[in-house]
Amino acid sequence: MIQPRIDKLFGNVDCRYALVIVAAKRARQINNYHHQLGEGTFEELPPLVESRSKNYLTMALEEIAEGKIKYSYQS
Repeated sequence: MIQPRIDKLFGNVDCRYALVIVAAKRARQINNYHHQLGEGTFEELPPLVESRSKNYLTMALEEIAEGKIKYSYQS
């Protein structure tokens, strides 16, 4: 079962496309943050939620579900 639930995620995004793009970009940022820990540089934000999961995409989805991630459309 997917955690967090899809219906909880759609409370903070307006469509599936936005959910996929925002979650993928945030998962990449979390991944980059963890790789930078060994180098001593911190250009990316650390995870914004405490998660039992080690999966970066799950962490990103949990951040979206809790409303910690905001996005806007740019043209």
